[in-house]
Amino acid sequence: MLLPTLRQLQYLKLLAEHGSFSRAAEAAHVTQPTLSAGVAELEKVLGAPVVDRNRAGVNLTAVGEEAVARAGEILALSEDLVQAARSAGQPLTGRFRLGVIPTIAPFLLPRALPILSRTYPNLRLFLREDLTAKLIASLKAGAIDAALIALPYDLQGLDHIDVFEDPFFAVAPANHAMAAERTVDPKALEGADLILLEDGHCLRDHALAACSMTTARGGPEGAFAATSLHTLIQMVGSGLGVTLLPKIAVESGLADQAPVVVRPLNAGAPCREVVVAWRSGSSRGRDAKLLARTFRTLNSEAPNSHLP
Repeated sequence: MLLPTLRQLQYLKLLAEHGSFSRAAEAAHVTQPTLSAGVAELEKVLGAPVVDRNRAGVNLTAVGEEAVARAGEILALSEDLVQAARSAGQPLTGRFRLGVIPTIAPFLLPRALPILSRTYPNLRLFLREDLTAKLIASLKAGAIDAALIALPYDLQGLDHIDVFEDPFFAVAPANHAMAAERTVDPKALEGADLILLEDGHCLRDHALAACSMTTARGGPEGAFAATSLHTLIQMVGSGLGVTLLPKIAVESGLADQAPVVVRPLNAGAPCREVVVAWRSGSSRGRDAKLLARTFRTLNSEAPNSHLP
């Protein structure tokens, strides 16, 4: 049985990403006739067209969409094989593509990157900051090697290692009644104007879970929402409501420049679990664990001067 070649699958994957033969050929560093011939050969092997060609560009057929989905997994495994051979016996060498969610990246990476550079001088770290759902999709498709994310989240098909627990702190305007409390009961926030990140951020769901809530007061349409933690703090400082911040953000001093008070939640309140995840069976699992170890050490050494 004649099988597709890796190059043919790579051509199809680039064609799906760029939407035209010319741009896909440029990304593949080949001529357009070469790429077109490769896709045509793939169609002969599969016995069905993979793209519909028209003046506006190209559209994948049902067979093409299925082929692209499988091609991502096959190409990722092939890249793993090459990387494993090149870095045999040498941890964290060469290219490593790490995804990080935006509620962790600005607070951990500035401290981690210099240490990683010194400890692993042959490491070429490529970073991608994005929402959890997109990072998981990229991870499964082989577009990144590992992801620094927070649980709970569905990690089916992935392996992971715990990095650290990240408890929540309640944050309110400086003149709020919360200022008189040493700790805050999460249930007390149920009747408050709770401001959270917009939908799509897993931290929103984690914060609501910490308060045993499914939605912020007033529902998704009536509640204020922010696109970043920096904006969130400014909204709270302006008196628009209260919020929950993860410990890693509080330790970074995020709330220091706004007129707010920060109080820990009562003992036993739910917290998010920060982990490094990678594809099950990936040869980069060892490297992912080394990264997790570095992040874990940094978190344990983080100063607590910003905590109340």
